Amino acid sequence: MSKILIRGAKVLGGEAQDVLITDETITAVGSDLTVSSAEGAQVIEADGKILLPGLVDLHTHLREPGREDSETVLTGTRAAASGGYTAVFAMANTFPVADTAGVVEQVYRLGQEHGYCDVQPIGAVTVGLEGKKLAELGAMHESAAGVTVFSDDGKCVDDAVIMRRALEYVKAFGGVVAQHAQEPRLTEGAQMNEGVVSAELGLGGWPAVAEESIIARDVLLAEHVGSRVHICHLSTAGSVGIVRWAKSRGIDVTAEVTPHHLLLTDEMVRTYNPVYKVNPPLRTERDVLALREALADGTIDIVATDHAPHPHEDKDCEWAAAAMGMVGLETALSVVQQTMVETGLLTWADVADRMSFKPAQIGQAKGHGRPISVGEPANLTLVDSAYRGEVDPAGFASRSRNTPYEGRELPGRITHTFLRGRATLVDGKLA
Repeated sequence: MSKILIRGAKVLGGEAQDVLITDETITAVGSDLTVSSAEGAQVIEADGKILLPGLVDLHTHLREPGREDSETVLTGTRAAASGGYTAVFAMANTFPVADTAGVVEQVYRLGQEHGYCDVQPIGAVTVGLEGKKLAELGAMHESAAGVTVFSDDGKCVDDAVIMRRALEYVKAFGGVVAQHAQEPRLTEGAQMNEGVVSAELGLGGWPAVAEESIIARDVLLAEHVGSRVHICHLSTAGSVGIVRWAKSRGIDVTAEVTPHHLLLTDEMVRTYNPVYKVNPPLRTERDVLALREALADGTIDIVATDHAPHPHEDKDCEWAAAAMGMVGLETALSVVQQTMVETGLLTWADVADRMSFKPAQIGQAKGHGRPISVGEPANLTLVDSAYRGEVDPAGFASRSRNTPYEGRELPGRITHTFLRGRATLVDGKLA
């Protein structure tokens, strides 16, 4: 039997309490736990630190199989543990694509073997992400991986009939389709957000309506079918308005926002630094403020990283040739602290809701997103919210370094992460 006593942590940012972990379970929570109950326990002094349930990311790219030069399940889950995550959902755009029971089971087993966090594969909606024929959704759900979330992320399911059929299919077993909202004809040759900055720089513009038109179509399809739809990386003020309307109508829609869309704007592209090239693109300050407000009022349900690692050569090149995407697992909570907590828009309890409870609920991640109370699995993260420091990607656990925050000072640091009572991160270092 192993025991760990976390002493004096602010549970969900509230009053300081002691939390006792015995083996895989939380066995006591209270002020000044007696010595007898914690006898023989390893003690972690957490005075002033914030204790949260382990974070859950509904949108991670682990790249394995096929692009191990960018990331592997091992390095990606190490990055996740460093960022306070105990569960991640791995997107399907691997090589081969995760569109069969065999591939999702491979990813699932790799996650079990490496053990830094739980890995739940996301199945492709269509064969090869080509948008022409439904993948074997039922077989992936019935596999050992038990897939419940399906997405062609990186590509939009732009055919309305295919999208309708997917929504009908997953409804039968309570699954959800996570849509990458991007009308492809409206974004041909697009390099960044369409607006003043794109016009001044002479770069192909990516209009907000390309995202908003797909979201509008899909919430109406979800209403028609009576199924669940989830909107990936929502990025515009207009998209917020559509989702807010859909929820008021009772449509079963959820949405996510990335940390980078809460902080960065298209003004960053003036540097021509490809690290700011991402899909969907960085938008305007008006959009950023609308996204923050929507996350605060619950229109946007969760924060998801869209952790998109790339090797050095895919980013250290001219803007037009660069790959789209940013790494995000190791900086996500810091960005949320800066943009949402320190601005007074969210409390730490709200952060737990948006980054643990709700993503676990949407993805049906068993044992995750649970209260910090007796009898619950000990999936926890401890945060030093008073810390301030510059981001140094050289210290990342991820195999890739394409972060937009290099050299930027961000608040907060994960000191400990526990996966079912086992420390995966101790004093900021991987166990």
